Amino acid sequence: MTQPEKTWWKDGVVYQIYPASFKDSNSDGLGDIPGIISKVDYLADLGVDIVWVSPMFESPQVDMGYDISNYEAVHAPYGTVQDMEELIAACHARGMRLILDLVINHTSDQHACYFSGSAWTWDESFGEYYLHLFAPEQPDLSWENPEAREAIYDSAMRFWLDRGVDGFRVDCVNMYSKGTELPDAPVVDAGVFEQPSWSIHANGPRMHEFLREMNEMVLSRYDTMTVGELPHTPDADHVLRYVSAGDRQMDMVFQFDFTFIAGTDAWTTAFCENHDQGRSVSRYGSDDPAYRALSAKMLAIMMCALTGTLFVYQGQEIGMINIPPEWAIEADYKDIEALNFYRSVQQDPNCAAEALEYARRSIRILGRDNARTAMQWDASAPFAGFTDCPDGPWMRVHDLYPGINIAAQRADPGSVLAFWKRMIALRKEHRDVFVHGAFELLGAEDENTFVFVKTYEGKRALVVLNFTGEEQRVELPEGRFELLVGNYGGDGGDSSVLRPWEGRVYMEER
Repeated sequence: MTQPEKTWWKDGVVYQIYPASFKDSNSDGLGDIPGIISKVDYLADLGVDIVWVSPMFESPQVDMGYDISNYEAVHAPYGTVQDMEELIAACHARGMRLILDLVINHTSDQHACYFSGSAWTWDESFGEYYLHLFAPEQPDLSWENPEAREAIYDSAMRFWLDRGVDGFRVDCVNMYSKGTELPDAPVVDAGVFEQPSWSIHANGPRMHEFLREMNEMVLSRYDTMTVGELPHTPDADHVLRYVSAGDRQMDMVFQFDFTFIAGTDAWTTAFCENHDQGRSVSRYGSDDPAYRALSAKMLAIMMCALTGTLFVYQGQEIGMINIPPEWAIEADYKDIEALNFYRSVQQDPNCAAEALEYARRSIRILGRDNARTAMQWDASAPFAGFTDCPDGPWMRVHDLYPGINIAAQRADPGSVLAFWKRMIALRKEHRDVFVHGAFELLGAEDENTFVFVKTYEGKRALVVLNFTGEEQRVELPEGRFELLVGNYGGDGGDSSVLRPWEGRVYMEER
């Protein structure tokens, strides 16, 4: 089988930055572009190759910058276009690339040109309803209009590519084509008026045509990478249509399943955190102080051993965790999606106490605010070194920052941060098998462990992971495997028994 072509964006490690929460440089309580510039050396030292900056465009901030009012300007509290040019130059000077969010399914209603409730809003000035899959302040764009598409290509894409941007993470990449028939959504819950419409507004009839055009008109003229957000596409064959190298649509997508690409010309991604997800240690590991660091390191092993382009979200490399359960949703949470969901349950006349508690529990595990608390730089200041603002940051700092912060972990060779740096270095050293290797799952029936083999041209690596706080026995494949790395250190103990939250990587002796 011909191995996939190796390019910079396949071998690279991507680090996602959420500007509001990364680093405040001017003491106003909000992160900004100069703050990111001040930490570029930290990113390079970690082993980052590609910096992804979430929306920093001019915006009324109804949905934290995903409601863009001007693609060619920067949200004033974040900085200026010149600041962005300096950030691009700073990344390039250190051998790193930089990509931006491309949010072109919708704009802000203040642009010139699904959270809850109806997706249609009446506009008095036009005497028509307009579609908004998200907030009413985020009207969807009409991709059926070629003039609208050309304006998107010119303002949202060429403007930044000409300034040195190296590509895009493409928001809602399968939602631009809705069709023009406007059928009713299928009824899946007869108890409410509004019904989910994913089957209608995702993967529409002209979706692939639009993406091919975007590549032909814009992306093919630059050396870029694209990664699309691809929800509600459960068919693996359909996913492959988006990422086939021969079809020139997306280079890769975020698919919330494992997508097998062996034997195809497609490429994939490896990620378990982003700005829309709860923290991975809290979701898949353990918040228990006795196991928190161990489980964070175990997850680092898993991520660095998976095939595809690796994406790391800010704070993941130090094992940041979800918001404490004591925080009040109405007082301490900021996310429009979580608040709208909570209030809709709260205002339901048939709402029982159990339903409200379920809503609280869901938000505490999955809510987007879990990933949006301030970056925890050090314990020497009241606000984790994120800001010097006397009133604190725009969103409350996590209570555990004195014990989970970058400064402390940089000084500790046994820290989560040190382990992530080691794993990123190992991933690059053995990029043939870890980045490009074929994936084979072992023991699929065991829900407590995750065991897999990676193979590349006869080279084999074995990865064994325990996703519980108890010892687990695993069956290992035949072969002479030598321990490469483990999160407990030492020789790994009994190879057939995994200690609580243990992860190990073996390389086959040849």
